[in-house]
Amino acid sequence: MASAVLGIKSRGILRFSWWDALFVALAVLHGVVLVEWPAAVVIAIGVWWNSNTISHNFIHRPFFRAQFLNLLFSAYLSVLLGIPQALWRERHLAHHSGVAWRLRVSPRLVIEMLLVLGFWTFLALRHPSFFLTAYLPGYLVGMALCALQGYYEHARGATSDYGWIYNVLFFNDGYHAEHHANPGIHWTQLPERIASGANTSRWPALVRWLDARGPAVLILDTLEELVLRSRWLKRFVLRSHRRAFSTLMPQLPPIRSVAIVGGGLFPRTALILLELLPRARIVIVDADARNLETARSILGGSVEFVNQRYASGDPCDCDLVVIPLSFDGDRSAIYRRPPSPVVLVHDWIWRRRGTGKMVSAALLKRLNLVMR
Repeated sequence: MASAVLGIKSRGILRFSWWDALFVALAVLHGVVLVEWPAAVVIAIGVWWNSNTISHNFIHRPFFRAQFLNLLFSAYLSVLLGIPQALWRERHLAHHSGVAWRLRVSPRLVIEMLLVLGFWTFLALRHPSFFLTAYLPGYLVGMALCALQGYYEHARGATSDYGWIYNVLFFNDGYHAEHHANPGIHWTQLPERIASGANTSRWPALVRWLDARGPAVLILDTLEELVLRSRWLKRFVLRSHRRAFSTLMPQLPPIRSVAIVGGGLFPRTALILLELLPRARIVIVDADARNLETARSILGGSVEFVNQRYASGDPCDCDLVVIPLSFDGDRSAIYRRPPSPVVLVHDWIWRRRGTGKMVSAALLKRLNLVMR
């Protein structure tokens, strides 16, 4: 029986939809590109992209009516990606079922493993330099990208990204919460199944660490420590931030009390606001006691310190809240529901919200003013 997806019915060799012919064509094109441009970066991107698009969809809904064509295509993907698809499939379906994966040896798995090992042996013997300096590094980077993607797709539970660019390039892979809720439906139908209350992110999974307390925060903390060690960097950081704050200050109502979230290793915001708002009560709220000690050694008793974690939804009984770039929480919730009458949010330079002022192009940073 033919099934309809987006009004396009599958007839002939395809089982579900003519859209799957696009995946077959792209898989062939992937092989052609590797032959024409056998570079490490092409190999890495190909392993990552194909595994999360063509291979992933083939796992859930094999494209062909005839079983021998599905086995043939699975063997082709195994060689193309260096990943036996029988192994990939069993592991991925165990992930969806929420059970521990156990290796099961099957004739299909043995054949696909022999094909991959045979291809690797051929490359190592006939083109050893290419195998060692391009293929292996590209393959390992591609697998690392797959692991990073998988981690951030599920770090807070299955998380969706509804950005249209990513979902065009990755064939609705961003609808990940919806995919987990409906793993058997065709990828073209996922936008119709948007899950109420699903975890969402503004970032595709591969760069979702920008939203999480992870590598991005570690990098920012490292940069803070570098600033502390350099008088020139401290002057530069203070000057650029003071300029942004000073530009936005005339737009603020009278400010009598300020809460600075995450005072940081170098409390630049407190130093600037002590100058710009000399009569205001300033409190630094930070979950890291060591950061507070560092800030206290710089500021003395001119501000108050509170050692606790600030949650995105917590209202604040103050006139102004300042959110740092390294904020460990849901920054979008701050923008949707400002915790105080005035909020100044440090954000990446490309995230303009409300009235904003660029802090520094070199720092990739801006200061956004949000008011209730």
